[in-house]
Amino acid sequence: MNAIAHPLPVFDVRRAARAITALVSDPDDLPQVFTILESLSGTAPHRLLRRFGRTPVGARLLRERTDIVPTLDDREALRRLPVGTLGRAYLDFVESERISPKGIRDASERGVTARAGATAFDYLRERMRDTHDLWHAATGYQGDVVGEAALLAFYLAQHWNTGVALIVGAAWWKGRASGIGAVIAEGHRRGRAAAWLPAQDWESLLALPLDEVRRRLSLGAPPVYTPVRADAVRQSGGVWTAMA
Repeated sequence: MNAIAHPLPVFDVRRAARAITALVSDPDDLPQVFTILESLSGTAPHRLLRRFGRTPVGARLLRERTDIVPTLDDREALRRLPVGTLGRAYLDFVESERISPKGIRDASERGVTARAGATAFDYLRERMRDTHDLWHAATGYQGDVVGEAALLAFYLAQHWNTGVALIVGAAWWKGRASGIGAVIAEGHRRGRAAAWLPAQDWESLLALPLDEVRRRLSLGAPPVYTPVRADAVRQSGGVWTAMA
């Protein structure tokens, strides 16, 4: 295949350092997360695509290029689902966090380099981005600083990515004495024990009871922890101060 279909491994340490400095100051600066992931992606996208394409669901999605965003953006349809389903839990999550799939898509496009044409790599990157909040709803992690770090640890257990490891490692180190480190470590343990979430047919899971989804995916019980919000981080002068 050509160079666009198989991009070279990327390690832009200086760009990643600038992005993580900005993220430390403002955990809500979502484009910086995508910049860190892109800057330190290495071979992670190649390995993810290879494994994804070897699964029945992944192979089908790569053929059909299904876009899940219109489904997730249809809040009225989600609201018609029974209470207790994954779809309703997802709706509750995005409404409580005041976010939307389109907003996250826009943030990611500000945080990564423009690509010339849609490739399998691009599709999978977008699928992972667009289903991120379904991972929140399914696992039970909130959208606060601790919940995001724990979910990234969960993801890291499922697929190694140097950029993710940098964020998770820094969060664990600074939060290790306060109990936050234990929440992050538990996220990693849950990720190892769970089914492989990247290749799930999330569209078919939305109408199922959340408890059943958690059983099917071996997610275990939702976590119990004290959230740390980005406002507290900014008021304390940085994410590490708030988490210490």
